Amino acid sequence: MANSLSRNVAGFARVFAVLGLIAIYPAATASGNAQFEGVASCAGSTCHGRAEGNGAVVRQDEIATWQEPSSPSGAHSRAYAVLAGRRGQQITATLGLGDATQAKECLGCHATYVPSAPKGPRFQLSDGVGCESCHGPAGDAWLSSHYARPATHASNVADGLTPLEQPQVRANVCLDCHYGSTKPGQFVTHSMMAAGHPRVSFELDLFSALQQHHNIDDDYVQRKRKPNAVRFWAVGQAEAVRRATGLFANPKFGMEGIFPQYYFLDCHSCHREIQDSSQRRLTFEENPGRPIPFGNAPFNDESIIMLTAVAGALVPGQADEFRAASRSFHAAMGGNGSDPREAAIALSQRAGALSNALSQRAYANADAFRVIGIIGDNAIRPRFTDYSGSVQAVMAIDTLLNGLVTNGRVTSGAAAGIRSDINKAYAAVQEPNAYDPDNFRASLASAIAAIRRLS
Repeated sequence: MANSLSRNVAGFARVFAVLGLIAIYPAATASGNAQFEGVASCAGSTCHGRAEGNGAVVRQDEIATWQEPSSPSGAHSRAYAVLAGRRGQQITATLGLGDATQAKECLGCHATYVPSAPKGPRFQLSDGVGCESCHGPAGDAWLSSHYARPATHASNVADGLTPLEQPQVRANVCLDCHYGSTKPGQFVTHSMMAAGHPRVSFELDLFSALQQHHNIDDDYVQRKRKPNAVRFWAVGQAEAVRRATGLFANPKFGMEGIFPQYYFLDCHSCHREIQDSSQRRLTFEENPGRPIPFGNAPFNDESIIMLTAVAGALVPGQADEFRAASRSFHAAMGGNGSDPREAAIALSQRAGALSNALSQRAYANADAFRVIGIIGDNAIRPRFTDYSGSVQAVMAIDTLLNGLVTNGRVTSGAAAGIRSDINKAYAAVQEPNAYDPDNFRASLASAIAAIRRLS
């Protein structure tokens, strides 16, 4: 867990408490006819079930980390249990779904939910989001071969192990529940949120660090190459845009009767104070990147804002096309006569092209400084008018700073000094109802200026 210890865990925790992120989990669906064996199949003391991480090749205490009762690293193991709690039962009671621990609408993300797949004798739904949710079904596949000589990571992947070291693969595994998918029980509707489900948010590099059960040592690098924080963050943003716009363009998900599915919209653009008096107090601030009529409920563009910065910094040849597709999509959502679904498909395609480019390019420390600079420049900073986009921005700055520390470009001591500035930005988004765009932009600018002085 050394890679995640340098992160601003306290800052993340404050935001997590508001977003409810600890209650949202990735999951798995069946792949072919492969059998799911359950967490117990990985928990032997010579495999991943040791009490201490002292294995020769891998830590071997991965189960203990997965089961940690109070930290984010143990959130997946708690996923099923929270369904039996007061909040889970209230949500399903409100929606008429019965017991939350049995509702397929919940199990798709709160457990390894594979009702049609073969399951071994040690498989238990109550394990929550187990090993196979992310690594793929183990039976008759990689379980018996991945630890035997002369197994390699490539041979394990050939046997069915999910290659999570690839950022596009990992992003899409996580997004299935950390945004939504077309698979059963993996889409959070506005009705669910109205009944009490937490707001969904996602950032690949941050979430990866909080769930990291391994050491990035020489052996890991030899087998899977050294991960790069900027690559994972940037690809995660691109895949989030592709997933969001792709689902929105799907008639089964984009509409709910005569209305759009409000899940896709920016929650806090509507959920604000309403006053009926001559002394109005506007809580809406127009966003220069969203050409929509005043008062319209906007599409949640938190990752679109970040991807605009990414494209400008790292794939400038595609930046103008992405910005144009983004503006066209928002304009279509604002009723300019264009078909919003067609505009969403076009934007999704642009995001996919950026994801491919970002996944394949080489990275250097200068890239992190370049992205940080663009997030703080006069073209992007005015777009932080809404809570969700601002949360995404401060997580980005912290993630990118952590990458610079990991790569040795910024010392831990220098980063510790900068985190006081980052904490100001976290504090500005600690409570959505108290969010002040001007205050946030000033706080973010302070943090970015401190980082820029080290470039």
